[in-house]
Amino acid sequence: MQGIIHISDIRKSYYMGTQSLEVLKGLNLDIYKNEYVALMGPSGSGKSTLMNILGCLDSPTSGTYILNNQDVSKMDDAALAQVRNKEIGFVFQQFNLLPRLSAVDNVALPLVYAGIAKKQRREMAMAVLEKVGLGNRSHHKPNEMSGGQIQRVAIARALVNSPAIILADEPTGNLDSKTSVEIMDLFSAIQEAGNTVVLVTHEEDIAGYAKRVIRLRDGMVESDQTQESRKHAHVHE
Repeated sequence: MQGIIHISDIRKSYYMGTQSLEVLKGLNLDIYKNEYVALMGPSGSGKSTLMNILGCLDSPTSGTYILNNQDVSKMDDAALAQVRNKEIGFVFQQFNLLPRLSAVDNVALPLVYAGIAKKQRREMAMAVLEKVGLGNRSHHKPNEMSGGQIQRVAIARALVNSPAIILADEPTGNLDSKTSVEIMDLFSAIQEAGNTVVLVTHEEDIAGYAKRVIRLRDGMVESDQTQESRKHAHVHE
């Protein structure tokens, strides 16, 4: 069965003058609807490159990437931007909120690009802010909120378009451990509500929230384990 994310023989090379560096080396991967997956790997493993391809921020050199039944591997930049806005909700380590806008206006931004009317935008943005526990902070600007609250706003912005996948890159990287737990509990609730979550992290305890952990090394999948098989492996160690 083909996943909501289907990657077949994906290769990615970067060229510096006459030198070519292959970062992804024929990757095959399926991620299914409503899965919660963590991507891990040491520096240089290709995980950031893979995340950029999954997020339609970059295209593979060769191979096929099918996202929600659309072949995005050969799309031009304009088509990729459309897919990105419709199908992918991004959550970044740096939050990437606009400082001059209130929480509700930051959350509504993807809906502006989608051409949705202002009244409906505000209603949809308020609904997701309520979902992440920030309905009472809707008119606050980023500098009036804590790091954890800002990340919740960023998560609400990622959810507002009802995307096919939520793609989170080191989402707890700038947070203390207590706030990190709260944010990871929120991702678990988002996945349990029916969303597909793909998390990029280098922290084992953060990856432990996911139901499946895929480890990359040298541009290839080194291991792909579900939560159950990880527990089983620990019992036998």
